[in-house]
Parts: sequence; structure tokens; C-alpha cells
Amino acid sequence: MSNPPAIQINDVVKRYAGIGGEEGKLALKGVSFDVPEGGIFGLLGPNGAGKSTIINILAGLVTKTSGTAQIWGFDIDEQRRNAKRAIGIVPQEIVFDPFFTPYEVLENQAGFYGIAKSLRRSEALLKAVHLADKRDAYARTLSGGMKRRLLIAKAMVHSPPILVLDEPTAGVDVELRRLLWELVQQLNADGVTVVLTTHYLEEAEQLCDRVAIINHGELIANKPTREMVDMAREKIVAVTVGSDLASPPSHDAFVKTELVGERGVEVTYNKDSLTAGQVLAILQEKGLIVEDVTTREADLEDVFVSLTSRTEQENA
Repeated sequence: MSNPPAIQINDVVKRYAGIGGEEGKLALKGVSFDVPEGGIFGLLGPNGAGKSTIINILAGLVTKTSGTAQIWGFDIDEQRRNAKRAIGIVPQEIVFDPFFTPYEVLENQAGFYGIAKSLRRSEALLKAVHLADKRDAYARTLSGGMKRRLLIAKAMVHSPPILVLDEPTAGVDVELRRLLWELVQQLNADGVTVVLTTHYLEEAEQLCDRVAIINHGELIANKPTREMVDMAREKIVAVTVGSDLASPPSHDAFVKTELVGERGVEVTYNKDSLTAGQVLAILQEKGLIVEDVTTREADLEDVFVSLTSRTEQENA
């Protein structure tokens, strides 16, 4: 028997209050999805799609208009206290008193949850997020990456089985992003279910077992990451030819062709109907001498752009 979902969201609607009697913005239009226990779940979407509204509803900061939501089996309305104890939220904004030390930040947060001093894990959490050497520094002196890691430790003081990270790597450099990735993967390996929102599609593809995409307040996809990537059926063959090209070669079997410089051409084709070898054969039939070849597989970014642009057209 499979485990129940870590989070269940069923037909959740959120309409914000309007001004001057006008109808407010409909931020969520009956969204439903489950977050499986034990994995890393990616929630993707453009700015204003509704991701933060969902997270704020789970955090208890926004009241949904209708629908139901459960965290670790606890209804967020009827069993609010238990639901809150089952989840840790890492917000986009860096929020803690800059005059407290990292140790004090964690101790105060543990106190808010009513955790006895003998049961607090502040030292262990600082070590886990590589901030043990900054234990007694003022939080305001920490770098941006350190502050992000401190927020993760702060969200874990009450040992929640679910951790939600809202754009955890926004504004950090590549090296720090990799460090945060490793931290998220370690938490997951320790048994924490992770929900991640991100604008970095490479991040979602690298980390997440499953990805949901939301746009204009509607869920438009929810699949295992590998299946999501496989939804992109187009592939690109980039070739360098032996002579200058005045125009890109065309063929009914190609989705599109583009010139790259004087001797380069990129051919986009549907991998369900052609192979790279067949593309090269067609180019050679047209008298082109191929000197160099590279191919590029579709990735999550291709799927994301395809799905969101489709809903943009439908909502136009």
C-alpha cells in the first residue's frame, strides 16, 4: 500500500478582495494536486501564476476562498496547529532580526514552537547548513548565501516532515546555488519531503522527482520530471557545411531551419518522425557537405515555454 500524499490540495480557489466594490483578482482557479511523500516536488510557473498564493495558503498567511488542503493528513482549517507543525516554510524574502546571532535566531524560533530547551537542535542545524563557525556573528553580517541557509535551518527547528522552499536560490551566485542544491538533497535523503518553487528550470530538472506547472491560476501539467521532459518531441541538429549558405535548406519533414553565421544551420525536427541520421541524409541529398554535427535534446525549459505559451494564447 502506498503512503498517503504529504500535501493534498483539492479544488482550491482564491479570489482576492476588490477595491470599491469591484471584483478582485482570481489568483487560483480550482487547483488540485498531490505532493508525494519522500520526494522533491517542483512547483513552476511564471511570475503571477499563483505559486506564492498556494504556498501562503499552506503557511496560513492567506485564506483560501474555497476548496480543501491537507498537510501530512491534517486539514489546514480544522487541524490548523497540527498542520503548521508538519511544515517548514522558507520564504523568498530574508526575514529575521539582523541584531540576533544565527544561534539566537534558531533558539527564538524553537521557543515560538514551544520546544523545550533540552530538545532544541540549534547547534546541529547550524552545522548542517555549514554555519557553525558563524554561530555568534550578527545575522546582518552574513552573506546572502549564508542568510538563505540560515532561513532553511530556521524552517527546520521543529523537525517538520515537509519543507517548502520559495525561490531559495534567487539572487545567489552559481557556487552558492550548488551548495544549496546539495543541502536540499541531503535534507531529502534524511527523509524530508521537499517542495521547491524556482525560476531556474535547470534547478527543477536537476533536483525534482516530479514537476507541476501552474499558469494564470490553473494547473497545466503535473508529471514525473522525466515524463515532462519527454513531452518535448522536438530535437535540434546543428551542422557546419563546407560552403557559404544564402538561405537555410527547407524540407517538408523539418519543423524549421535557421542559419547560424555563414556556414551553420540548425534544423529542428520531430523526433517521433525523423532521426538525426535522416536529417543529415536529407541535407546531403540537397548537395550540402557536412563538416561538423552536434545535436541538442529537449529539456524542461522547452516544455515549460511550450505549455505556458499555449495557455497564454488560450487566455488571450
